[in-house]
Amino acid sequence: MDNHKRGILFVFLAGVLWSTVGLGIRLIEDASVWQILFYRSISMSLFLYAVIRLRSGESPFTQIRRTGFPAVIAGLSLVAAYSGGIYAIQNTSVANAMLLFATAPFMAAVLGWIMLREPVRMVTWIAIAVALGGIAIMVSDKSGGIGLSGSLAALVSALGFAIFTVALRWGRTAEMLPSIFLSGIFAIVITFSICQFLEISVSMNLFNSSVAMSMGVFQVGAGLILYTLGSRSLPAAELTLLSLAEVLLGPVWVWLFLDETASMNTLIGGAVLLAAIVGNALSGKRRKPPIITGP
Repeated sequence: MDNHKRGILFVFLAGVLWSTVGLGIRLIEDASVWQILFYRSISMSLFLYAVIRLRSGESPFTQIRRTGFPAVIAGLSLVAAYSGGIYAIQNTSVANAMLLFATAPFMAAVLGWIMLREPVRMVTWIAIAVALGGIAIMVSDKSGGIGLSGSLAALVSALGFAIFTVALRWGRTAEMLPSIFLSGIFAIVITFSICQFLEISVSMNLFNSSVAMSMGVFQVGAGLILYTLGSRSLPAAELTLLSLAEVLLGPVWVWLFLDETASMNTLIGGAVLLAAIVGNALSGKRRKPPIITGP
């Protein structure tokens, strides 16, 4: 198998693993965002520490110091992305949340234009406008409380991933793993502190904690490893299209295993949003950013 085909396989499999986030969170009962993120971050951090040591022969903290302040911004932005992602899935349909997560590359394009003076193609501006129309359709029937809060949290999550992407460009590094490792350390400290402040116990039963920790290793960690290996041999357009596996498969898993369906507005708005993403990807090749689109 040549490098291009291997890259396609690895990035697609990364999307498959990331797509299980909705199913994993749905399987956890009676747990807060902070409890789930606490356990998921512990296992993810340990896993990534071992992987980075094996791949590079040095501590991830050494790599983080080399990147400097941008790594800190990237790590903190991912904590916001993780928190928003989990809350969104708990409070709206998986289909709605996953589709809104997919707006992260558009947000990254706008932030890169504002913060780093990176040019944005006219086609991308048009795609962003079309995507906003799709989002408006998706949230138009969510005005009654919980659904709207979940949709807003999903957009906050996408914004967090966009800031992460721009921070890596600012730091002039294509290496995601050290910053993601740092995000796990930040998340452990922040979620533990929030639980103490809100007087929420950090303990969960064996099943819930096992699901959360397995998500840290397989859903997040292994997905990132596959994406990192595969993305090196693929252009940006193919990365964008392959990343849609996460968005499209996420609702499928909860439909197959938990009989969860999506509203008509979510399906129509989601189709508009996906059309914008696909159109932008097919319209031309852009510089390849180190993007992840899900928690």
